[in-house]
Amino acid sequence: MTELAACDLEKIYQKPTPRVLAKARPEIDAHARKFIAMSPFCVLATSGSDGSVDASPRGGNPGFVHVAGPNRLLMPDRSGNNRIDSFRNIVEGSGFVQLIFFVPGIDETLRVGGTGTLSAEPELLASMEEFGKPPRAVLSISVREAYFHCGKALMRSKLWSADTRVERGVMPSISEVIHDQTGLGEPENQAVVEARYRTQL
Repeated sequence: MTELAACDLEKIYQKPTPRVLAKARPEIDAHARKFIAMSPFCVLATSGSDGSVDASPRGGNPGFVHVAGPNRLLMPDRSGNNRIDSFRNIVEGSGFVQLIFFVPGIDETLRVGGTGTLSAEPELLASMEEFGKPPRAVLSISVREAYFHCGKALMRSKLWSADTRVERGVMPSISEVIHDQTGLGEPENQAVVEARYRTQL
């Protein structure tokens, strides 16, 4: 496979239109605020001091990421696998973060970029209780840019279409997968995994 150079890209891709460039806003406007309030899921991307990149799924009730101001988002951190790759990148690396918000049924997505800091202040944690418990920490994001992506990627993938949904049984449970990969732990079936998930949200 022949690798492309930067100069090759200009031959393949046209320059973005002024409208595409202008849609990147320096703050969370009314449209972005509404989208975030409807979003139960986003992907958080961070970069480490060694140049590594991490992308992590985050979810909660719609609006689980709070818009604290035109340039401030607050994201609670819920129970997970305790790897904290994203948070290590934020505190040890550049602090740069990128988010892509999804709303089920809407093909467009919202991208937000900025810098992040972490807090575990008791009052802040208590104010963001969900699923009957406070978060373990809160990621505060200083927003530098926000813009909407067109819906082509989700339209091509038919992500929200019921016709493309697969039965969960076509894949082993995550517990069975990790047991096969590592030999560690017990290989629990999907029903057991889902029951545990419900108690650990």
